[in-house]
Amino acid sequence: MSAKGAAKDVNAEAARWLERREFENWGEADEAELSAWLAQSWEHRVAYWRLKDAWEHTGRLSVLRPSAPQKTEAPASRKPFRPMLFRIAAATVVIAALGAGAASYYLKDDAPRETVYTTQVGGHQTVQLADGSKIELNTDTVLRARVSAHERLVTLDRGEAYFQISHDPKHPFVVMVGDHRVTDLGTKFLVRRDNKNLEVAVTEGRVQLDTPDGRLQAPVLLTRHEAASVHDNKVFVTRKTALSLTNELGWRHGFLVFDHTTLADAVAEFNRYNQGKLVIADPATARLTMDGTFPIDGISAFTEVAQEVFKLRIERHGEKIVITR
Repeated sequence: MSAKGAAKDVNAEAARWLERREFENWGEADEAELSAWLAQSWEHRVAYWRLKDAWEHTGRLSVLRPSAPQKTEAPASRKPFRPMLFRIAAATVVIAALGAGAASYYLKDDAPRETVYTTQVGGHQTVQLADGSKIELNTDTVLRARVSAHERLVTLDRGEAYFQISHDPKHPFVVMVGDHRVTDLGTKFLVRRDNKNLEVAVTEGRVQLDTPDGRLQAPVLLTRHEAASVHDNKVFVTRKTALSLTNELGWRHGFLVFDHTTLADAVAEFNRYNQGKLVIADPATARLTMDGTFPIDGISAFTEVAQEVFKLRIERHGEKIVITR
């Protein structure tokens, strides 16, 4: 079977798992079966989490359906689609109500507290705040949070975090990154801080980027699928596809996606997640480009591709892995 055909089969199987989970009775045994299937290979995990992200973004069953209609009838145990969709919508309402309850709870507490959250190199942590908001911390990240009746303030000292915010216009959610301020006007966005560089990308809703000291002459408003990069206090805004944002957030599910990425940038990403460091010996090799999806700890798989596809040499010197021609 060709690689394209194998990928198609994996995607189809991932679609069946997700459809079962969303639209059929799902119990502990089913969860164990899914976990076992995901554990079989990182290709399974990539296919499933990509499809899950697509489903969450579109909310339509068409994401799960093949383009051609199936001739075989659905199993008798399958629940009708429309009633199940209504049930999911009702469940969303219940979740929203629970989130509102959490918000009213945190507003009763007037005492500001600062909590520090950290991850090690290669680490990943999900934080649930008292207001119902959720933050996912990527590798080597330090984040401080203050949530009270008067403020919802987070400071990203270093690293990367994905924010899913319970929106409250009366109590804006603010992320401070150095001299810059990111204010939530919607729900979901990514913030990354590397040294003096800042990147903000919006997957849903809107955010406002500005500086409290007025260094930026006017606030920058970012909407869905827009991203801003700040270098030397200059802001560059670009528009991204849903797929590119999903790829950029692959770390949430344990993988890195490279799409026409230079080897230099791919190596830099791997080095963020691993104690052992990759080193490229010459500029010409660094400029080579590649496509591929790897586990965040998949340095061995990456170096194998470098050897087989680019005919490069791999030399190990202690914790350094040197890539040469």
